[in-house]
Amino acid sequence: MLEGSCHCGAVRWTFAGMPESATACNCTVCRRYGVLWAYDYEGEGIHVTGPTKAYVRGEATSFHFCPECGCVAYWRALAVSEGGRRRIAVNLRLTEPDAVAPIPIDHFDGLVSFDDLARDGRCIRDLWF
Repeated sequence: MLEGSCHCGAVRWTFAGMPESATACNCTVCRRYGVLWAYDYEGEGIHVTGPTKAYVRGEATSFHFCPECGCVAYWRALAVSEGGRRRIAVNLRLTEPDAVAPIPIDHFDGLVSFDDLARDGRCIRDLWF
């Protein structure tokens, strides 16, 4: 299980198991936040605790951050799927680097095409420094 928290510790999340990949998105929001996402479903593989403030973008998505220290903790879909599940992603940059270092990075073009891009062989350890 992975655990992450904002800088002040008020917002915490857990991710059951180990994500298969981290997603780096280049949309107008994600590139400004500098996040690396790990996706699952709210209340299933991902559990979040603590108060957050949400930035709602459009009609489909919200970004949640700690109102005290400002760290972006997670992304959450506004809509629930037909199966009653809600997609959510946690920011892997809120974990300890060694815990996620070998996870490969998937690139998503959220700016133009909304397509997954080919892997380039990099993993999270390549981005820490």
